[in-house]
Amino acid sequence: MSENSIAYPKLADKPAGAKHRYSKRTIDAHMHWYPQEFVDLMIRKGPANGAVLGEDKNGPVVISVPGCTQSSSMRRSMTDVDEIIRNMDNRRIDTYALSMTNPLMYWAPPAFGLELAAAHNDACVEMNRKYPDRFFGCIILPMQDVKLACAELERMAKFPCMRSVFIAEHINGKNLHEKEFWPVYERAEALNLPLFLTNLYPTDTVRQKDFFMINTIGNPLEAGYAATSLVCGGVLDAFPKLDVFLPHAGGYFPWTIGRLDVAIGVSSELKHMKKKPSEYLRRFHYDLITHHTGIMRALIDLVGVDRIVAGTDFPQGMSVKQPVDFVESIPGLTERECEMILCDNPARLLRLAQ
Repeated sequence: MSENSIAYPKLADKPAGAKHRYSKRTIDAHMHWYPQEFVDLMIRKGPANGAVLGEDKNGPVVISVPGCTQSSSMRRSMTDVDEIIRNMDNRRIDTYALSMTNPLMYWAPPAFGLELAAAHNDACVEMNRKYPDRFFGCIILPMQDVKLACAELERMAKFPCMRSVFIAEHINGKNLHEKEFWPVYERAEALNLPLFLTNLYPTDTVRQKDFFMINTIGNPLEAGYAATSLVCGGVLDAFPKLDVFLPHAGGYFPWTIGRLDVAIGVSSELKHMKKKPSEYLRRFHYDLITHHTGIMRALIDLVGVDRIVAGTDFPQGMSVKQPVDFVESIPGLTERECEMILCDNPARLLRLAQ
């Protein structure tokens, strides 16, 4: 352990606020940050590449990027390492898998997109060097240029702290089953790295412009698009050992599975399907972001408790703020099942020892 490392606090040592005592570290596999190196690069080169930047009381803001006008606040809680660690402790989380949220870099010219991705990835390696028990990294890729993406994947896979491949649920409006993206899936499977998906700029923004629907409907809808695309587009068949982690608890995908099963006997567009879509439910892992313990209970009953992974989208406004409390409030869960969701399942998915 380096001199800058801190010992992560075990829940077993923290009696206040915990229903159960856990002997293993708790892991949030879906959280977001902006490395300062990424922020600095955006400020220095973003405007010349089409980004519009501003600032508010919390820090720099990406007002828009080419193809999207949804803003991104690179606020202190997502850039300041000391604050990130304080929030971890307050949330009773021992370890984060570091990833980034919008704007990512698919909007950028490929060479600048690679610079942005590398800034994030290198910063993850440095965070793990300083705090080896607390932070692991997700490899972000410039998916607008698959050749560059594969090269960056190979570069970063050499670092043991980088534990997943992180891509959005669409690539500039293209669904994930498109064959141009398959080289990334092939390398991720060969390298034994899970594929972590994230929402990015929901595509049906005209109807979602009212009542915050871009978030409450748009983000879960994007997860449904992505999962259906991977299943029906043959990606999961072509790469049978590829683990896939879905945000927003799979969004609409688990709850439309009956319709999909029926559809393969109705639509000529699905005549190629050799198995029912419901047979792929357990090919995915699902995070906690339902904000409804009854729905989480139903999802556990549908896919199995071993497929549920503590992931919260923190510190976004719609994140699960206290995942330990949330998991412990899911009806009917045993202490062992809570430990699976908070500790064992994310460790297994990220290939971390417990």
